[in-house]
Amino acid sequence: MTGIYLALGSNVGDSKTNIARTITLLGTGVKQIEQAPLYASKAVGYTDQPDFLNTAVSGQTDLEPAALLDFLKDIERQIGRSPGFKWGPREIDIDIIFYGDKVMHTGKLIIPHPHFRERDFVLQPLYDINPSLVDPVTGQTIQKLLAKMAAGQKSLIRQVDEKL
Repeated sequence: MTGIYLALGSNVGDSKTNIARTITLLGTGVKQIEQAPLYASKAVGYTDQPDFLNTAVSGQTDLEPAALLDFLKDIERQIGRSPGFKWGPREIDIDIIFYGDKVMHTGKLIIPHPHFRERDFVLQPLYDINPSLVDPVTGQTIQKLLAKMAAGQKSLIRQVDEKL
C-alpha cells in the first residue's frame, strides 16, 4: 500500500454533496481515508465562475499511479463531471498531489501535481492533515510552503466546515 494525498474541489451543483459522494466512492480504491476541513476559495485561472469548495484527503492505495488516475477520472464521471475547458466550473475535480514520495512526469500524469505549491486551497487542507509532509521535489514541508506563499497568491476565503 502506498500513501497518497488528493485535492478535491467543486463549484457546480451541491458542492458539499459532491465532495461527500466523492469521498464515499474513493473508499473502494483508497483505504484509511482522512479528510481535511472544507474551505471556500475564489476560482483560479478562469475567475468568472462561482467560488469553490475545497478539501484534501489522505489514504492508502494498492493502485499504481496510472490506475489511480483512471479510478479518479471514473469517480469524476460518476459525480457528473463532463469535459469542459481548463480551469472551468466543475462538479468535482480530483487531483493527485502526492503518491508516496514518487516523482514522475508522463504525457498523462505529473506527480507531485505541478501547481500545488502555488495554491493555498490545496496547501491549507494538506497542512491540516499533515503539516510536516515533505514535497519530494523541493524537500520543503507543507508548513513551509504555505508560510512562504505571498498574500497576493492566496485565494482562500474561509473555512466552511470541520469535515463532512
